[in-house]
Amino acid sequence: MISIQRASQLKAKPDFHQLGFGQFFTDHLFQVEYSADLGWHRPQIIPYQNFQIDPGAAVLHYGQALFEGMKAFRQKSGDIVLFRPEYNCHRLQQGAARLCMQAPPKDLMLEGIRKLVEVEKDWVPSQKGCSLYIRPTLIGTEAFLGVRPSEKYLFYVILSPVSSYYKEGLNPISIFVEEYFVRAAPGGLGSTKAGANYASSLLAALEAKKKGYAQVLWLDVNHQHIEEVGTMNVFFQIGNEIITPSLDGTILAGGVRDCVIEILKDWGFSVSQRKLKVDEVFSALKSGELREAFGTGTAAVISPIGKLHYKGQDWTLNDQKIGPLAQRLYDEITALQTGEAPDSRGWLSKVLS
Repeated sequence: MISIQRASQLKAKPDFHQLGFGQFFTDHLFQVEYSADLGWHRPQIIPYQNFQIDPGAAVLHYGQALFEGMKAFRQKSGDIVLFRPEYNCHRLQQGAARLCMQAPPKDLMLEGIRKLVEVEKDWVPSQKGCSLYIRPTLIGTEAFLGVRPSEKYLFYVILSPVSSYYKEGLNPISIFVEEYFVRAAPGGLGSTKAGANYASSLLAALEAKKKGYAQVLWLDVNHQHIEEVGTMNVFFQIGNEIITPSLDGTILAGGVRDCVIEILKDWGFSVSQRKLKVDEVFSALKSGELREAFGTGTAAVISPIGKLHYKGQDWTLNDQKIGPLAQRLYDEITALQTGEAPDSRGWLSKVLS
């Protein structure tokens, strides 16, 4: 049973037409604790507040931190729905196993998320292109010094009303092909949504932004094969083939990636999940066979790529305009999320009517 303690004073809500991404937080959060002797206990929704955490907590010293990214949408009917929440709960459990962490049972995660969104229903935007971003997070909280898994954990969920992830919105972004830094290595944490993955990506992304690029295109440890674009999975349409890098342990399996593959196959496209050399992409670009490139992820949904910088040269794609395939995919997914199209695939989970 989840207890609910409502905030005595509510925050002034931001202008939902000027949200940006991740700048505002709602009035409440969900949390539940784990200890080896009690298991998961004290599930509660409480006013949004700072945590008290021991300076020796495992998360601060040994990086036991894992998170997810989900969204709730207010549909045209007024219903509030979650988009594929089971997928995210399953992925968090898989990531927790890799980091030797205790993850809450799926039913507990889902119940906490649903209850919190229900409490914060007035924070779910109805404006086009907006949603309520959901950030479930798992951290090790036991205080000790010594390299071993924590025996205490905190799982919590915070909410943030958002619009586009990139300032460019659905306009194509410029990408710097990273030839020195590496995001992930075989046997590492690349396939988990661990906080450490994002920490290791910051320097390359910062350097790219200084040069005028929105993000980086990550290559493998040998700087030969494409892996991800920024924090997103990536797709390339070369001729009649649509290619996305195969999940070989260094790439996060994205929920939107999964949706895009299913939709494309339903539409009759040839979709390949395989290793893709960066040289193959630029050969196709030079020959005119590269028709489109785009990233996929929860935050941006579809993010078209309009420019690639590689080996000291800028290359433009599709006249730096969104391609027809990226536009069609974006329209398909967002129409489903907002209730403008029927949920024929069973991807939505209703919170409130």
